[in-house]
Amino acid sequence: MRLIEGPVTPEIISGIISKGQQKTECGAHAIFLGQVRNDIVEGREVKAIDYSAYEEMVIMEADKISKTLLSEFDDVAWIEILHSKGEVPAGRISLMVFVSAGHRGQASKACARAVELIKEKLPIWKKEIFSDDSSRWRENE
Repeated sequence: MRLIEGPVTPEIISGIISKGQQKTECGAHAIFLGQVRNDIVEGREVKAIDYSAYEEMVIMEADKISKTLLSEFDDVAWIEILHSKGEVPAGRISLMVFVSAGHRGQASKACARAVELIKEKLPIWKKEIFSDDSSRWRENE
């Protein structure tokens, strides 16, 4: 698990994919990319999300998530989780989950399960920033 200041960039994503290709025992890689949406809330457009995190707890919980996934999916060989902290503009990536496994079924299922556990367990908070520069805290759904 890594917390990234600002958006998860294409260069970072490319680097993770390159690392995954070194896992030659794996035949499948599943990737989830979470992007900031420019939702309309009460007539205001979201222009960015400012992410805050309890960093020590995020690392501990992410480690538990990885261990849970490795025990639930015996074909999974590698899990990489990246999450933004700080401000991420609409249209940019704020979460990347990369799972390598021997076969596509477990890679896909483990990736989806990872996203659900991240949303449920990680102490990361979102403050929506609107185009009029007002803001509000938002709960994970």
